[in-house]
Parts: sequence; C-alpha cells; structure tokens
Amino acid sequence: MAEKHGIGGRRERVSLDSAATHILEECRMVLPGIQALFGFQLIAVFNDGFGEKLSSSQQMLHLAAIVLVAIAVALVMTPAALHRQSEPKEVSERFVWVASKLLLASMFPLVLGLCFEVYLVAIIVAHSEALALALSVLLAALFGLLWLVLPRRERALEGR
Repeated sequence: MAEKHGIGGRRERVSLDSAATHILEECRMVLPGIQALFGFQLIAVFNDGFGEKLSSSQQMLHLAAIVLVAIAVALVMTPAALHRQSEPKEVSERFVWVASKLLLASMFPLVLGLCFEVYLVAIIVAHSEALALALSVLLAALFGLLWLVLPRRERALEGR
C-alpha cells in the first residue's frame, strides 16, 4: 500500500520478510568497511614505527580503538547469526527490531574507535595534540549530526 507524503514522495509499507532482508543487507554493506578498518588497526601494531611514534598511553588508546571496532564487528554480525540460528525459516517482528537495534548499537563503538584513530593519526602527522583533539571532536560531531540528528529530524518531519 503506497501513500503520498509531501516532499518525501511515496511511502510503502514493507513485509516482515522484506524488512529482514533490508536489515541483513545493511549489515552486509557496513561490515566490509569495518573489517578493513580493523585489519589496518591490527597491521599498525606490527609496523616498526608503532612503538617509536606513539607513547605508551597512545598505544593503549589504539588498543581501545581496536577493541571498540571489534565490538562494532560483533554487533553488525550478530543479526545474521541470530537469524540463521533462531529463525532460519521464518521472520518475526522481534527479529527485525533486535537486528535494527544491534546495527544502531554498532555505530557508537565504531564512531569512538574511528575518532580515537583519527586523534592518533593527527598527532603523528600534525604533531599537535590540540589539533588532533579538535579534529576528533569535529569528526564525532559530524557523525552525531549525520547518524543521530538527521534521522530524528527526518522522522519528526514525517510525523512518525
């Protein structure tokens, strides 16, 4: 059933099956980027300059970033594991709800991990902790704007 909604155009309700397919596709789209980041984070530790360019506290921050990205990977991969093991031949509203919450939950550790890494890279490149902190805060604000404020604004405009 399609409806008209002003500037937003047509809206159409989706079936549970379609909603589950969408959420699993979204997870599948996000995962390669997170995995690539995770791989680069791991490789950095084994580079010769890692111990020389970063202080021990900065190395611990890098470790925290790795753990945060690993948590994001786990959260993004859980919907597929959950579906395959709990409802392999059906789809429930609960699954769609849980999978959506897991995908959204993955964004928080991902953004923290990214901001920590940008902070560390900026320290190495710019040799300025103040600039590194400013860049990280600006990046966190941008993610917050795009991932939290914009969706809530769109939802409010649609009256849902």
